[in-house]
Amino acid sequence: MAEEVPPSISKDLQELQKKLSLLIESIQSNSKVVTFMKSPVGQYLDRHPFLVLTLLMFVAISAIPVGVFLVLLVLTSMAAFVGVLLLEGLVISVGGFSLICTLCGIGFVSLAMSGTVTMSYIVFSSLFSYWFSPRPQAPPNPSGDHQLAMKSTAFEGLYQE
Repeated sequence: MAEEVPPSISKDLQELQKKLSLLIESIQSNSKVVTFMKSPVGQYLDRHPFLVLTLLMFVAISAIPVGVFLVLLVLTSMAAFVGVLLLEGLVISVGGFSLICTLCGIGFVSLAMSGTVTMSYIVFSSLFSYWFSPRPQAPPNPSGDHQLAMKSTAFEGLYQE
């Protein structure tokens, strides 16, 4: 069924697990994190991890379009000092509309990605727990053919009168 894991890989995985647990512990013991987690918003987000994952992906993905928009805003504001007021209003309006459309699209993509990540986590964790869970050994069948014994008892139950 499952192949044995070489001791070096198991040792590396245990070392990686120790490092990750120390990293998580240092983040969770940070005073700012503790203060935030005691707030009502922190407690709400702690109870809704899917929302946190969606918000995190949205913020990470939308950083570039927001940065581009801010650069565009600064450049057009500098152009306004030169005297291009009409062009500035048009460019900022078109840029703002484009930013809103982009952020709506990114919101949908981040929702889909976090749903995919969540479902993948659920599926893979279920598969790993099924594959690597200890199973008790079945007692040997004295007649020797387990499937044949099961089939014959099933047929006996069907044809009883």
